[in-house]
Order: sequence, then C-alpha cells, then structure tokens
Amino acid sequence: MRPGSPVMRTLLCTVAVLSMAACSSAPPPAAPAPPAPVSTAQQAVAVLASASGSRVSGKLTLVPMSDGVHILGEVGGLQPDGHFGFHVHEKGDCSAVDASSAGGHFNPQGTPHGRASGSSHHAGDMDNLVSNGSGVALVNVHLRGVTLGGGAFNDIANRAVIVHADPDDYLSQPAGNAGARVACGLIRVTR
Repeated sequence: MRPGSPVMRTLLCTVAVLSMAACSSAPPPAAPAPPAPVSTAQQAVAVLASASGSRVSGKLTLVPMSDGVHILGEVGGLQPDGHFGFHVHEKGDCSAVDASSAGGHFNPQGTPHGRASGSSHHAGDMDNLVSNGSGVALVNVHLRGVTLGGGAFNDIANRAVIVHADPDDYLSQPAGNAGARVACGLIRVTR
C-alpha cells in the first residue's frame, strides 16, 4: 500500500474511529472516596445525674483523639468494690426517671453487643466501671471508632452516657444484662 492511497486513507480512518470509540466506552474514573469522619469538637462534658432512685452521680470529660474519643472522670455513689455496666446510649435524653428515654446502646453499624476490646461490639460499648472501697470509680476509657461533633454516623455528641446497676456480662443480647440505669448524663460539646 502506498501512502496517500484510498485504501491507506480508509484504513487510517477506520483505526481512528475505532480508537475514539474505545476511548468513549471506557468507564469513567472512580470518584474519590469520601474522607473518614473526624471530630469537629475539641471537648465535651457529661454530668451524670442519678436515675432509678440511686445516689450515683459524676462528671466526665470527653476529648477526641485520632482513633476515637477519650473519656476521663469520676463516678461516685456506687456500691463499694463493684462492677457496673457503662455505655454510650443512642439518644441524648435523660428525662425519664429510669433513664429509659436514652434508648438502647449507640450502635450505628448494627453489630451485636460485646466487650469493647472484642471483634464485635456496639460503638457505645465500654468495659465495666470498677468502684473502690468508697464507691467511687475513676474513669479512664478510650472509645475507639467514634467521633465527637460534626454529625457523622458515628458521632457521640448529644447522646447519653449511662451507668448501670450491675456488671455487663458482654454476652447477653442486646445489652449485656447490666440491670437498671442508675445514672445518666448528656454528652454536651463545650468547645
């Protein structure tokens, strides 16, 4: 074939058309993944008030960290030398006398209840509080996989922290058989 011949021109045109068709049928580039939810608040406080006729109360400070939220504080009025269920609940409502208005455990991914260090647990599941001989529990907990502020699906701001009368067994569904709710506090962003 000679350059410039009708056969050569037809062949080049056919190749060009096929190349353009191949380009137009290629899938569009994938959209970038949305950024992982991050905390927008710097700090929150939960003031725990008694529920179910108990004398349990306390104050917690919540601070976001790279992989979750760290919770520090103190809970008093507990039975001495005991273990008590401790969870973030789905609703920021402590108005019911028995704190039932706080709803169930915070569980945005619909996973089974379990120990916080286990492979399957609610986002709001934490290990039991342990009181000393004076009925005071010092809280130093890191809650992984949640954020503080920003409204993401895993945001714990404006939810409730609950202390239960009994230890969480980490097995019973849906809430670990931890008994009555003896204290409730709303997680309020302070800055």
